[in-house]
Amino acid sequence: QVQLVESGGGLVQPGGSLRLSCAASGSSFSINAMGWYRQALGKQRELVASITSDGSTNYAESLKGRFTISRDNAKNTVSLQMNSLKPEDTAVYYCNADGKFSGTFRRFYSWGQGTQVTVSS
Repeated sequence: QVQLVESGGGLVQPGGSLRLSCAASGSSFSINAMGWYRQALGKQRELVASITSDGSTNYAESLKGRFTISRDNAKNTVSLQMNSLKPEDTAVYYCNADGKFSGTFRRFYSWGQGTQVTVSS
């Protein structure tokens, strides 16, 4: 099993910045893609950004230019830098990772517990 733990959420004023981090832990695995999703109250979970092991990124169109995803493959971590935050960015942000267990063909698809981001004055 691969566990994901997020950190870095909180309350920020409109126009401010936050950096979310997520660390994966477990035994003998390799991660293909890592990503961030968010779910606002009463809405469906949506993709924010994802990044593959070779650094290819994918962003929600509406967030391009404000959010930046990065990854440290050696540490199995992924981060999300969020700038120029707006009230509509308020949501629970979830980390996600998919990969396989080393020496097997067993794949995993894991979610973190989520971290709250609130943008409000």
